[in-house]
Order: sequence, then C-alpha cells, then structure tokens
Amino acid sequence: MSILSRVASFPSQIADAVELALIKAAANGDSRAFAKLVSKYERRLRFFGMRFFKNDTDCDDFVQEVFIKVFTGLNTFKGDSQFATWLMRIAYNTAVNTINRRKDCISFPENFEILDTTTDPEEKHLREMTAQVIRESISELPEKFSICLIFYFYYDMSYNEISIITDLPVNTIKSHVFRAKKILRDKLSEQLA
Repeated sequence: MSILSRVASFPSQIADAVELALIKAAANGDSRAFAKLVSKYERRLRFFGMRFFKNDTDCDDFVQEVFIKVFTGLNTFKGDSQFATWLMRIAYNTAVNTINRRKDCISFPENFEILDTTTDPEEKHLREMTAQVIRESISELPEKFSICLIFYFYYDMSYNEISIITDLPVNTIKSHVFRAKKILRDKLSEQLA
C-alpha cells in the first residue's frame, strides 16, 4: 500500500474509531454517546421507514422502536460488520415484523420524483407519468424483489451488505435484483409504449 493511499484512508479510519468509541460508551450507559449515534443514523432510518409505512406517525414509531432495540442490544454488537449494516439489519427485521403484524405497508414512497432538468411541458409531463409508472410497478413487485432493489439502488448497498441485512444468500439477492429489474423493464416498456 502506498503512502498516499494510507494517508487517504486516515479520515475513514478516524471516523470508524470515533464511531466504535461512541458504541462502546453507549453500551456502557453513556446517553450522550447514544444521542450522537441517533443523530448520525436517524435520517437514514426515517428514509428507510418511509419505504415501508404510509405516514410520518408510523415511521416515527418505527424509528423509535429500532433505536430502542439498538440501545438494548448494543452489547451484542461484535464489530464483525459495520455498525450501519448491523443497524439496518435490525431496522429491516423490525419493519418486516411490523408489516406482518399489520399487513399495512407500501414498498415505495409516494413522493418519488425523477430529477427534472427541463422546462418543456411535454417532457415534464412524460417524466411525471414515468415516475408514476415506476412507483406503481415497484409497489406491485413481490416484497422480496422490491426490498433487494431498494437496498441496491436507493441505498447503494452491495449484495453482501443486503445479504447480511436480509439473511438471504448473495446469489439470491443478485437473482432478486435481476428479476425485479426485468419485471420493471417489461412493465415500463409495456406502459410507456
């Protein structure tokens, strides 16, 4: 490893060390350390929760429940994976269990938008129609496909990270993403033709 690459990795190593120190302190009852972890990950959890739940109230309950589980389970975090992956695994399991209890969910946010860089009304309308078709198509996917697709494209997670979170084999994740993309491609070409 060259000196430049080692120096370039210092900020990441420092951030990891700081996070590990916060985790250890929080596990020992330091509420300020846990508050810093909450502050760092709350937005990610809220965004993830809105993928499953229809309203802010349910999402707030979900985020609170996840952080309670994280706080009570901090002493079980071994550091085999990144803390974010461990946290998202807890979030995923909590969301799936909540949905199974209530059977009241959506798979994709209603406010999904495609970046609009044009002022042409016709092109703008086409983009709005495309976004609507994508929302509907993703909501119609089997849950196992849509979850993998959302983790892969919207959270930019690797297949391995998704595997850790969902407890599915990596090849199954790859297959789900591939099939979801094929289903979406077919539906979009059918509806937009």
